[in-house]
Amino acid sequence: MFVKWNKERFTFDVSLDARLADLRQMIAQETHLDDFKLIYKGAVLKDEKLPLSAYRLRPTSTLTLLPIHDPAPTAKASTEKTEQTSLTTIQQELASIRESLLPSLTTFLDTLPQQEKSSPALQREHTRLGELLLQALLRLDAVSANGEWEDARRERKAAVKEVQALLDRLDDAWSSR
Repeated sequence: MFVKWNKERFTFDVSLDARLADLRQMIAQETHLDDFKLIYKGAVLKDEKLPLSAYRLRPTSTLTLLPIHDPAPTAKASTEKTEQTSLTTIQQELASIRESLLPSLTTFLDTLPQQEKSSPALQREHTRLGELLLQALLRLDAVSANGEWEDARRERKAAVKEVQALLDRLDDAWSSR
């Protein structure tokens, strides 16, 4: 089983009868992350008691790992949001989209005209890409940009426009086929 996290790709030798909790523990040990989401084909894997086979995973499946940052840091200094932290968060989100999602989107759009129109796999990929782009928009929307932080507001606005343009390209190509 493969797990993608930004530029990194991890391989885990795990039985499909193993529970999701077991895989999460293996991933946590390898990545040193305490809290993260696992996504497979656009769906978040939530129930840790279920075996991996319940999620229709295969030994060659690739999961996407999204770290969740602790909303309650322990030190007071780290709870203060600065314009720079907002800018960094926005830039990291855009980098993640460009590195992990954009290649899949480009491949999908390039091969869309040659694909059979009623293909269930094609429909699933369109839905997956659309959902991932919407999730990115929601994450960008959650970045605080204090009214006085002009650079952060401008950066977030540009990032939202870029992601929205990708979503529009996907939807336009889908509806024109």
